[in-house]
Amino acid sequence: MAKVLLVNGSPHENGCVSTAMDEIISTLNQNGIETEKLWLGVKPMADCIACGQCQKNGRCVFDDEVNKIAAKLDEYDGIIVGSPVYYGGPNGRLTSFMDRLFFSVPKSRFSGKFGAAIVSCRRGGSTAAFERLNQYFLMENMHVVASQYWNQVHGSNAEQVRQDEEGMQTMRTLAANMAFLIHAKQKALESGLEQPVYEKSVFTNFIR
Repeated sequence: MAKVLLVNGSPHENGCVSTAMDEIISTLNQNGIETEKLWLGVKPMADCIACGQCQKNGRCVFDDEVNKIAAKLDEYDGIIVGSPVYYGGPNGRLTSFMDRLFFSVPKSRFSGKFGAAIVSCRRGGSTAAFERLNQYFLMENMHVVASQYWNQVHGSNAEQVRQDEEGMQTMRTLAANMAFLIHAKQKALESGLEQPVYEKSVFTNFIR
């Protein structure tokens, strides 16, 4: 069965982001997609220190959730990440996790997977945070899944998020689109359609 990983970057395990993710999970499950939800917790998450050891050893020097997910990455057909909005951006714990995961894992293991980001805020800053998180998927040959609006919910707590009818509907639409695309890809591959073959990456340096 196809599977989607949902990474909750909020310090509140059952807060606004989790509430939005539960709506996504329900719709994915209804459409035959298995889900796994990871809460990053409240302990400090190490930043990438650009030591380059992951390029030599194949794993991050900080042995935490990053390496655990990297080891299981091939199980997932899609990845959804969620964050509260802090000063117009996603929170540091999630971006530290994403920086290290996406840098330490070869691009080929992300290529062709489906990605989506969701954000939660009381009032503003959601689109800037949403755009920031989508950059990870866009640089790794992943397919970014859209919804009927930007993937955002509004409220100061979980109960208020549940009252955001448009936001919750946006979560369900996102999940339905991701489920459809995952199933469509599976059927295409089963019919003999081959995935794209990519050229070797070219790096152009602007200072020589």
